Amino acid sequence: MNSPALSAHIRKEFAAAGPQRFALDVSLEVPAGITILFGASGAGKTTLLDCLAGLARPEEGRIAVGDELLFDAETEIDLSPQRRRVAYVFQMLALFPHLTVEQNAGYGLASFPSAERRARVLEILKSFRIAHLRRRKPDEISGGERQRTALARSLVTSPRLLLLDEPFSALDAVTKSSLIADLRAWNAERRIPILYVTHSREEVFALGEHVIALENGRILAQGTPQEVLDAPHRERMAQLAGFENIFDARILELHEGHGTMLARIDGGEAALEIPLGDAMPGEQIRIAIRAGDILLANEAPHGLSARNILPGTIAALEPRGTLVEATVDCGARFLAHVTPGACQSLGLAPGQRAWLIVKTHSCHLV
Repeated sequence: MNSPALSAHIRKEFAAAGPQRFALDVSLEVPAGITILFGASGAGKTTLLDCLAGLARPEEGRIAVGDELLFDAETEIDLSPQRRRVAYVFQMLALFPHLTVEQNAGYGLASFPSAERRARVLEILKSFRIAHLRRRKPDEISGGERQRTALARSLVTSPRLLLLDEPFSALDAVTKSSLIADLRAWNAERRIPILYVTHSREEVFALGEHVIALENGRILAQGTPQEVLDAPHRERMAQLAGFENIFDARILELHEGHGTMLARIDGGEAALEIPLGDAMPGEQIRIAIRAGDILLANEAPHGLSARNILPGTIAALEPRGTLVEATVDCGARFLAHVTPGACQSLGLAPGQRAWLIVKTHSCHLV
């Protein structure tokens, strides 16, 4: 039996600063399982969730889960949020501080017989491994346990759609991973669509089966995390996906037998072998490369399978969290990420000669 999918076409306009107006205009299909809604702040992610939940009303469109309509502008169907059976978990959990974990989780079941209510609450608390905390209040448990309580409260009502608006952003990686594993296990039997909002590339790969990328109220790309973020076809998507190096270049030669072509970066002599694309010699293109896909050497390397070895000079070294970002001038300025340990062992310093090593398939046309 197929699980009901979410299908929606939504258009909603908002006044913005100045003469501009922001319009959310999307059509999407969300199957059972976790779909990531990815994009920068202001892309329209939360607005889309609000429309699905019934907290905002589109000017045009249609929202359905399976065969049941939640909203249809043409026939004036607009179910209230309470009737949509849509669970919505925000960054701010809004647990009731005076209620216990058990009472918070069962808050939406007030109309149920007490025995059924207790049974359903205990089952969901066990699913999220917090049954032993049921007598405690929110200020007596950890942040991860509060998040589990918020999820339990949303899911105990058996929703047909779950919306998560960056709810785990304050959690550490281990806690987040454990919580998501429990959510996946809960959904393995129920198979409802889950829309998870994030602007973190790491979360996209860790959590998502499918990704929808939004930009300025429109769908920019969709597919698997690898299709959307590892091989972006648009420059804006490359920027959102964390490609730090984007260059203008011109095609020099096609090597069709090898499935590659040679391109020279504008403004210098640096040339890169890149995957064969839909371009001819002399044409202008754009190339995107992640800083993390570039290796850095302090002497000319040899005997490598990588086809691109670019000599240059280190212009700057800047700490970036657990990494060091090296700016290397090879005629064009490249950003490469190295660990502090590698930086120290190689004796890297501004003004030093260096060689960049870039695999052909680390270069993406955008």
